[in-house]
Amino acid sequence: MNRETLLADFSRVRQLSEKLCSPLAVDDYQIQSIVQTSPPKWHLAHVSWFFETFILSHFKPDYIPFHPHFDYLFNSYYYTHGKMQPRPERGLLSRPTVEQIIEYRAHINEQITKLINHVDEKEWPSLADRMVLGLNHEQQHQELLLMDIKHNFFINPLRPAYRDTLATPTATTSPVRWFECEGGLHSIGHHGDGFSFDNETPRHSVLLYDHRLADRLVTNGEYLEFINDGGYNDPALWLADGWTLLQTQQGQHPLYWESQEGHWIQFTLGGQRPLNRDEPVCHLSYYEADAYARWAGKRLPREEELEVTLAEQEITGNFMEDDLLHPVPAGRRGQWYGNLWNWTASPYSPYPGFKPLSGSMGEYNGKFMSSQMVLKGGSCVTPTGHTRSSYRNFFYPDERWMFSGLRLAEDA
Repeated sequence: MNRETLLADFSRVRQLSEKLCSPLAVDDYQIQSIVQTSPPKWHLAHVSWFFETFILSHFKPDYIPFHPHFDYLFNSYYYTHGKMQPRPERGLLSRPTVEQIIEYRAHINEQITKLINHVDEKEWPSLADRMVLGLNHEQQHQELLLMDIKHNFFINPLRPAYRDTLATPTATTSPVRWFECEGGLHSIGHHGDGFSFDNETPRHSVLLYDHRLADRLVTNGEYLEFINDGGYNDPALWLADGWTLLQTQQGQHPLYWESQEGHWIQFTLGGQRPLNRDEPVCHLSYYEADAYARWAGKRLPREEELEVTLAEQEITGNFMEDDLLHPVPAGRRGQWYGNLWNWTASPYSPYPGFKPLSGSMGEYNGKFMSSQMVLKGGSCVTPTGHTRSSYRNFFYPDERWMFSGLRLAEDA
């Protein structure tokens, strides 16, 4: 990558983060609805902190931080770097103001631009690598921004729309088709010259058995059959932890669904909408996805099964830039990328020979390889180009505020 290309990518990514926040009122920047979400202004500051801490301070020994306390306020989870504001208390920070955070971003933009233009040729490869990581990190937070804004608005009884100009898809969904997958030794993990996170490596061999994958995601209408058949009341369908959670916390339907006068409606980033039975069912926990698969007499795909098939598909689908910000019906084509992250039956654990990044950067992915499940494929709020067959997203099995759905699998 040359300097001009990197500068262009940096400008594009940074501008998009602020564009995503442009529909917000200043009051909206402060909200943190649950522990998992963060206030929009925290996201904007944190990604700038990332560039300041891991790039500017690293490549410019004389660099003076923009504010002496921002390192504490906007560190996320890098304990080897230093202390941080507790995650559940991010929403308590009325100061710094949104205006100050925008000034912070402008300062970081200026300093990074100067660094790219003037860094020594010997340091250029190292700087370029770390900059690409920083840009991918900000793209992750662009998706988190939309996930968090949606939940922040949902807890408001007014059910405000993030954008009331978002289009409503009208396509239908064809019956599911089963994709035959041959067993044997296959390779998974990132390969090639493009960017990847450390958790996608190293590439290695896995043994698969003959199996089938559904060519599309399960729809709202199909999930309604599970609900109407008493799926949420049958403990035989649920993993033990999921059943316990169901009795104490989660309701009898996916997140963002509500029943009004006998009709289902769904909260979206475009506000309340009647539930479209042809759209993929979204905002499911792993436990819900697994219970549905059992009810249907199928199972969830394993990570390696889905990755091998994804590697054979063109990376096209419904992504953030399509500006729907909601899953769409499959129509007559299959759905492999975009729309919703697919839960897999695989725990998030290191690949054989995995080595995290050195220093504090090693906390980026490796430290989370416990008690979480892998999701693959990208979603309707994932930036275009920010997913690939080897991409490993991961969430705890009880979480469902992200754009998560399910694809069925079965042994052949």
